[in-house]
Amino acid sequence: MHGELLLGLDQRAGRRSGLESALRQAIRSGALAAGTRLPATRELAGELGWARGTVVEAYEQLAAEGWLHTRGSGGTLVAAAAARSIPARAERPPAAAPRYDLRAGSPDVAAFPRRDWGAALRRVLRDAPDDVLRLGDPRGRPELRAALAAQLGRVRGVVADPAQIVICAGFTQALALLAAVLRERGARALALEDPCLDSGREIVRAAGLGVLPIAVDAQGARPSTIPAGAAAAFVTPSHQHPLGATLAPQRRAQLIAWARGADAYVVEDDYDGEFRYDRQAVGALHGLAPDRVIYAGTTSKTLAPALRLAWVVVPHALLEAFVEHKRLADKGAPALEQLALAELFACGAYDRHLRRMRPRYHRRRDALLAALPAGVRALGIAAGLHVVLELAAGGPSEDELLARAHERSLGVYGLARFWHAPRADRPPALLVGYATPPEHAFAGALAALADVLRPASPAPRPRAAPAG
Repeated sequence: MHGELLLGLDQRAGRRSGLESALRQAIRSGALAAGTRLPATRELAGELGWARGTVVEAYEQLAAEGWLHTRGSGGTLVAAAAARSIPARAERPPAAAPRYDLRAGSPDVAAFPRRDWGAALRRVLRDAPDDVLRLGDPRGRPELRAALAAQLGRVRGVVADPAQIVICAGFTQALALLAAVLRERGARALALEDPCLDSGREIVRAAGLGVLPIAVDAQGARPSTIPAGAAAAFVTPSHQHPLGATLAPQRRAQLIAWARGADAYVVEDDYDGEFRYDRQAVGALHGLAPDRVIYAGTTSKTLAPALRLAWVVVPHALLEAFVEHKRLADKGAPALEQLALAELFACGAYDRHLRRMRPRYHRRRDALLAALPAGVRALGIAAGLHVVLELAAGGPSEDELLARAHERSLGVYGLARFWHAPRADRPPALLVGYATPPEHAFAGALAALADVLRPASPAPRPRAAPAG
């Protein structure tokens, strides 16, 4: 250690005695680790405004006691023997990652377009003005918001002024900010699909709001089941999470009519909207009622969750309050990453990446379906990055399936966690994310999954004893 040394000196003790006590305590607590080099006696005396001899005497006394070790021109170090007497702090080891990961919620991050992303960052660092490194508009960089307005209009049918787009640190922050804004306006509860992403319920409750269920069937959310008192309905119309339905056209119209009649909002999470295999692209709900639909998207499924880049198209009536909450939360998302994403949009690299990944994920989905044992029903297969595998009643329970998966080091989710409340009459089901494993591990993950789903062989009957 060179230069400054932070010590809690007792001003009531004498100078030398106080310095010795402070150094002993710093070593005992672990603040000064074994091998730490202390400031030279002249430097420390100058910092404290003391005579150098006082510091020399304190160092010599601690060296005699075994706390310090002096190496001549090498300086004074904390002795290893003193540090070893300090009990190590217990630290809980992180949970071991499964060998085969089929948990939903992530793309194949091994396919992240590193070359394109690196090139975009280099261009940003080379060309961006110095002012980019200052705090800016809490809505985000204007370059990214303009690029998003063009991209969303062309690909998702979202017509938005860049001024209405706010860049957030992932969809998690976006939903938390929306919940805070709506609560500030008098909301008491939000309606969420049942089943839905379990973290969504946690975020809404953490904002001090109640959670109300919206029933879901093969045509998506059922607007007629939205309970009274909901200030907004949170839906995933492109690919319902987790069941995978696409919201039917008549349901879309009913949802907008509900929002207008109830003076409420629809929060549209465009979950998995970029990946489709057996159907044509479905436009975003936002286009039907931009004044009533809050549209949200993210790079978590297209690029990588760790980028923490999401966007919200906020209706004008909520925009000022939303931006203020964003400013108070963090003053804005990281600028360089925003500019790099804008570069990917502008040069076409983002679209090229999606075109590469769609057929790859399509092949994975087909391989998963081909590997399923008889009696397993797959839901939500037309789009997205996951399927729900439903088993017939009378076989293993969901908990038993998860226990089997754990034994084989296979990461999957049970569907029960996504329902608002448990119910005994639901069949056991697993939520399987087929995009998550890297390419080299996918075949092994499928084999482990098939083994988990395969009916257990009946135990052999004991042979009858021969008559004697």
